[in-house]
Amino acid sequence: MGRVWWTVLQRDLLLAFRRRSDVAASLGFFLMVSSLFPLGVGPERETLRTVAPGILWVAALLATLLSLGRLFALDHADGTLEQMLLSPEPLSVIVLGKVTAHWLSAGLPLVLLAPVLALQFDLPWDAIGVLAASLLLGTPVLSLLGAIGAALTLGLRGGGVLVALLVLPLYIPVLIFGAGAVSAQASGQGASAHLHLLAGVLAASLALAPWAAAMALRLSAD
Repeated sequence: MGRVWWTVLQRDLLLAFRRRSDVAASLGFFLMVSSLFPLGVGPERETLRTVAPGILWVAALLATLLSLGRLFALDHADGTLEQMLLSPEPLSVIVLGKVTAHWLSAGLPLVLLAPVLALQFDLPWDAIGVLAASLLLGTPVLSLLGAIGAALTLGLRGGGVLVALLVLPLYIPVLIFGAGAVSAQASGQGASAHLHLLAGVLAASLALAPWAAAMALRLSAD
């Protein structure tokens, strides 16, 4: 199973590298949303520090949502997905490989870019560290849960809108815990409780989401 996961991961990363414009579009969206809010809110330091966790997390969530459409769509269009469904290898492992590649190409760049963008909100350094940690724990959950929605809406007209309707309710706890961790750290309360909750959600998603997405793919194929 490890070999299957690694093969799928390499293949999808290569495809993502060849379609760098899609990755750049998600990053550009995250950059623009995070940079425009300080201009609209104003230069007050305390106001910027207060709204920064929510703004950065919402921007990361929407940027991830923007990239979910390419998770299974290309494989569905060229017939590769049918071969995956017929493969004797566990479909959940194949899904996990694709989700890992999606996070490395769409989620990890957000984690690396967020601390730089946080500087324009004048967040303290310890809060910036918690922001990076919360995104590192939370963005894989966004990819895992998003895979379920992407699989359920595969091949449907207006699938992008349906994905948003399906996965946004599932994203709310991740958003609350992630933004709450940064806010708690910035106010001096400590972020460990929120980060532990995020880690628990990540563990549960790793256990359940690949299996659920695999079942959704089989339903969509039928």
